[in-house]
Amino acid sequence: MDFDELVHARRSIRGYKPDPVPQALIEEVIELATGAPSSMNTQPWHLHVVTGAPLDRIRQGNSERMLAGIKPQREIATHGEYQGVHRQRQVEIAIQLFEAMGIERDNKERRQDWVMRGFRQFDAPVSIVIAYDKNLEPGGTVAHFDLGAVTYGLVLAAWSRGLGSVINGQGIMQSAVVREHARIPEDQVIMTCVAMGYPNDDFEANAVKSTRRPIGEVATFIGFD
Repeated sequence: MDFDELVHARRSIRGYKPDPVPQALIEEVIELATGAPSSMNTQPWHLHVVTGAPLDRIRQGNSERMLAGIKPQREIATHGEYQGVHRQRQVEIAIQLFEAMGIERDNKERRQDWVMRGFRQFDAPVSIVIAYDKNLEPGGTVAHFDLGAVTYGLVLAAWSRGLGSVINGQGIMQSAVVREHARIPEDQVIMTCVAMGYPNDDFEANAVKSTRRPIGEVATFIGFD
Protein backbone atom coordinates (compact mmCIF):
# COMPACT_ATOMS: atom_id res chain seq x y z
CA MET A 1 0.00 0.00 0.00
CA ASP A 2 1.13 3.57 -0.57
CA PHE A 3 1.97 5.87 2.34
CA ASP A 4 -1.35 7.72 2.42
CA GLU A 5 -3.27 4.45 2.49
CA LEU A 6 -1.01 3.07 5.20
CA VAL A 7 -1.44 6.07 7.49
CA HIS A 8 -5.22 6.23 7.06
CA ALA A 9 -5.78 2.47 7.34
CA ARG A 10 -3.69 1.85 10.47
CA ARG A 11 -5.56 1.58 13.74
CA SER A 12 -4.79 0.38 17.24
CA ILE A 13 -5.32 -3.36 17.72
CA ARG A 14 -6.40 -4.63 21.14
CA GLY A 15 -7.28 -8.25 20.32
CA TYR A 16 -4.82 -10.74 18.82
CA LYS A 17 -4.64 -14.23 17.43
CA PRO A 18 -2.41 -16.50 19.56
CA ASP A 19 -0.24 -17.31 16.52
CA PRO A 20 3.47 -16.69 17.11
CA VAL A 21 5.14 -14.00 15.03
CA PRO A 22 8.39 -15.03 13.30
CA GLN A 23 11.47 -13.23 14.50
CA ALA A 24 12.49 -12.49 10.90
CA LEU A 25 9.24 -10.56 10.35
CA ILE A 26 9.78 -8.46 13.47
CA GLU A 27 13.33 -7.76 12.32
CA GLU A 28 11.90 -6.40 9.05
CA VAL A 29 9.56 -4.15 11.02
CA ILE A 30 12.36 -2.87 13.23
CA GLU A 31 14.67 -2.22 10.29
CA LEU A 32 12.00 -0.02 8.71
CA ALA A 33 11.13 1.72 11.97
CA THR A 34 14.70 2.63 12.85
CA GLY A 35 14.88 4.73 9.71
CA ALA A 36 13.14 7.35 11.88
CA PRO A 37 14.91 10.68 12.38
CA SER A 38 16.64 11.46 15.67
CA SER A 39 18.29 14.51 17.17
CA MET A 40 21.85 14.89 15.86
CA ASN A 41 21.60 11.26 14.65
CA THR A 42 21.88 10.08 18.27
CA GLN A 43 19.47 7.13 17.72
CA PRO A 44 18.93 6.79 21.50
CA TRP A 45 16.41 3.95 21.28
CA HIS A 46 16.70 0.36 22.47
CA LEU A 47 14.00 -2.13 21.44
CA HIS A 48 13.58 -5.23 23.62
CA VAL A 49 11.38 -7.79 21.85
CA VAL A 50 9.72 -10.21 24.28
CA THR A 51 7.53 -13.25 23.65
CA GLY A 52 6.69 -16.65 25.15
CA ALA A 53 7.30 -17.45 28.82
CA PRO A 54 9.14 -14.19 29.68
CA LEU A 55 6.19 -12.16 28.35
CA ASP A 56 3.77 -14.32 30.32
CA ARG A 57 5.75 -13.57 33.48
CA ILE A 58 5.57 -9.85 32.75
CA ARG A 59 1.79 -10.08 32.28
CA GLN A 60 1.42 -11.96 35.54
CA GLY A 61 3.65 -9.62 37.53
CA ASN A 62 1.97 -6.50 36.13
CA SER A 63 -1.51 -7.86 36.85
CA GLU A 64 -0.78 -9.14 40.35
CA ARG A 65 0.82 -5.89 41.45
CA MET A 66 -1.91 -3.70 40.02
CA LEU A 67 -4.66 -5.84 41.57
CA ALA A 68 -2.82 -5.69 44.90
CA GLY A 69 -3.00 -1.90 44.79
CA ILE A 70 0.72 -1.33 44.33
CA LYS A 71 1.26 2.12 42.85
CA PRO A 72 2.49 2.26 39.23
CA GLN A 73 6.26 2.38 38.99
CA ARG A 74 7.04 4.03 35.69
CA GLU A 75 10.53 5.36 35.03
CA ILE A 76 9.52 8.55 33.24
CA ALA A 77 7.63 11.51 34.64
CA THR A 78 3.88 11.38 34.04
CA HIS A 79 1.37 14.20 33.71
CA GLY A 80 -1.24 12.74 36.05
CA GLU A 81 -4.89 12.65 35.00
CA TYR A 82 -5.90 14.37 31.78
CA GLN A 83 -7.98 17.52 32.09
CA GLY A 84 -10.11 19.64 29.78
CA VAL A 85 -10.17 18.81 26.09
CA HIS A 86 -7.54 16.09 26.54
CA ARG A 87 -9.80 14.33 29.02
CA GLN A 88 -12.71 14.76 26.62
CA ARG A 89 -10.81 12.99 23.82
CA GLN A 90 -9.80 10.22 26.20
CA VAL A 91 -13.43 9.68 27.17
CA GLU A 92 -14.57 9.74 23.54
CA ILE A 93 -12.33 6.83 22.52
CA ALA A 94 -13.29 4.91 25.69
CA ILE A 95 -16.96 5.28 24.76
CA GLN A 96 -16.24 4.04 21.22
CA LEU A 97 -14.42 0.99 22.55
CA PHE A 98 -16.99 0.13 25.22
CA GLU A 99 -19.85 0.45 22.73
CA ALA A 100 -18.04 -1.81 20.27
CA MET A 101 -17.48 -4.41 23.01
CA GLY A 102 -20.99 -4.06 24.44
CA ILE A 103 -19.68 -3.05 27.87
CA GLU A 104 -22.40 -1.27 29.81
CA ARG A 105 -21.50 1.82 31.84
CA ASP A 106 -22.53 0.18 35.12
CA ASN A 107 -20.87 -3.18 34.40
CA LYS A 108 -17.91 -2.78 36.76
CA GLU A 109 -16.67 -6.33 36.23
CA ARG A 110 -16.32 -6.01 32.46
CA ARG A 111 -14.86 -2.52 32.75
CA GLN A 112 -12.27 -3.82 35.20
CA ASP A 113 -11.50 -6.73 32.87
CA TRP A 114 -10.91 -4.24 30.06
CA VAL A 115 -8.44 -2.30 32.18
CA MET A 116 -6.59 -5.49 33.11
CA ARG A 117 -6.24 -6.38 29.41
CA GLY A 118 -3.98 -3.35 29.12
CA PHE A 119 -1.77 -4.53 31.96
CA ARG A 120 -1.59 -7.93 30.19
CA GLN A 121 -0.49 -6.12 27.03
CA PHE A 122 -3.77 -7.15 25.43
CA ASP A 123 -2.62 -10.78 25.40
CA ALA A 124 -0.53 -10.06 22.31
CA PRO A 125 2.08 -12.68 21.40
CA VAL A 126 4.84 -10.04 21.23
CA SER A 127 5.75 -6.98 23.24
CA ILE A 128 8.42 -4.51 22.17
CA VAL A 129 9.70 -2.60 25.19
CA ILE A 130 11.11 0.77 24.19
CA ALA A 131 13.89 2.32 26.25
CA TYR A 132 16.57 4.97 25.94
CA ASP A 133 20.05 5.54 27.36
CA LYS A 134 19.98 6.74 30.96
CA ASN A 135 22.97 9.02 30.38
CA LEU A 136 20.60 11.29 28.43
CA GLU A 137 18.97 12.20 31.76
CA PRO A 138 18.11 14.45 33.54
CA GLY A 139 15.11 15.43 31.53
CA GLY A 140 15.50 13.24 28.49
CA THR A 141 12.95 15.35 26.62
CA VAL A 142 14.74 15.19 23.27
CA ALA A 143 15.18 11.42 23.66
CA HIS A 144 11.44 11.13 24.34
CA PHE A 145 10.78 12.96 21.09
CA ASP A 146 13.10 10.59 19.21
CA LEU A 147 11.45 7.52 20.76
CA GLY A 148 8.08 8.83 19.66
CA ALA A 149 9.35 8.90 16.09
CA VAL A 150 10.68 5.34 16.16
CA THR A 151 7.53 4.09 17.87
CA TYR A 152 5.31 5.54 15.15
CA GLY A 153 7.64 3.89 12.68
CA LEU A 154 7.09 0.58 14.44
CA VAL A 155 3.30 0.69 14.28
CA LEU A 156 3.27 1.77 10.64
CA ALA A 157 5.84 -0.82 9.59
CA ALA A 158 3.94 -3.53 11.47
CA TRP A 159 0.69 -2.64 9.69
CA SER A 160 2.44 -2.70 6.31
CA ARG A 161 3.50 -6.30 7.07
CA GLY A 162 0.05 -7.54 8.14
CA LEU A 163 0.66 -7.12 11.88
CA GLY A 164 -1.44 -5.14 14.30
CA SER A 165 -0.13 -3.20 17.27
CA VAL A 166 -1.04 -0.76 20.00
CA ILE A 167 1.22 1.60 21.93
CA ASN A 168 0.61 0.55 25.50
CA GLY A 169 1.85 2.50 28.50
CA GLN A 170 -0.15 0.20 30.81
CA GLY A 171 2.11 -2.68 29.84
CA ILE A 172 5.10 -1.14 31.61
CA MET A 173 3.29 0.35 34.62
CA GLN A 174 5.30 -1.97 36.86
CA SER A 175 8.65 -1.29 35.24
CA ALA A 176 10.67 -3.38 37.71
CA VAL A 177 8.79 -6.48 36.55
CA VAL A 178 9.40 -5.62 32.91
CA ARG A 179 13.09 -4.89 33.52
CA GLU A 180 13.61 -8.22 35.25
CA HIS A 181 11.95 -10.50 32.72
CA ALA A 182 12.95 -8.56 29.59
CA ARG A 183 16.54 -8.40 30.90
CA ILE A 184 16.81 -4.67 30.37
CA PRO A 185 20.15 -3.21 31.53
CA GLU A 186 20.19 -0.72 34.38
CA ASP A 187 21.74 1.94 32.15
CA GLN A 188 18.50 2.22 30.15
CA VAL A 189 15.23 3.98 31.00
CA ILE A 190 11.99 2.18 30.12
CA MET A 191 9.58 4.53 28.35
CA THR A 192 6.72 2.48 26.91
CA CYS A 193 5.93 -0.71 25.02
CA VAL A 194 4.13 -1.79 21.86
CA ALA A 195 1.90 -4.88 21.87
CA MET A 196 2.10 -6.64 18.50
CA GLY A 197 0.72 -9.65 16.68
CA TYR A 198 -1.76 -10.80 14.06
CA PRO A 199 -5.11 -9.02 14.51
CA ASN A 200 -8.10 -11.09 15.59
CA ASP A 201 -10.80 -9.93 13.16
CA ASP A 202 -13.55 -11.28 15.44
CA PHE A 203 -12.54 -8.94 18.29
CA GLU A 204 -15.04 -6.08 18.03
CA ALA A 205 -12.81 -3.31 19.37
CA ASN A 206 -10.35 -3.87 16.54
CA ALA A 207 -12.78 -2.18 14.16
CA VAL A 208 -12.66 1.04 16.18
CA LYS A 209 -10.67 3.89 14.68
CA SER A 210 -10.33 7.09 16.66
CA THR A 211 -11.29 10.35 15.02
CA ARG A 212 -8.79 13.08 14.25
CA ARG A 213 -9.03 16.83 14.66
CA PRO A 214 -9.49 18.81 11.44
CA ILE A 215 -6.50 20.71 10.10
CA GLY A 216 -8.11 23.99 11.07
CA GLU A 217 -7.87 23.03 14.75
CA VAL A 218 -4.32 21.71 14.52
CA ALA A 219 -2.34 24.04 12.28
CA THR A 220 -1.90 27.75 11.75
CA PHE A 221 -0.52 29.13 8.49
CA ILE A 222 1.46 32.36 8.50
CA GLY A 223 2.55 34.35 5.44
CA PHE A 224 0.60 32.39 2.82
CA ASP A 225 -1.78 35.23 1.88
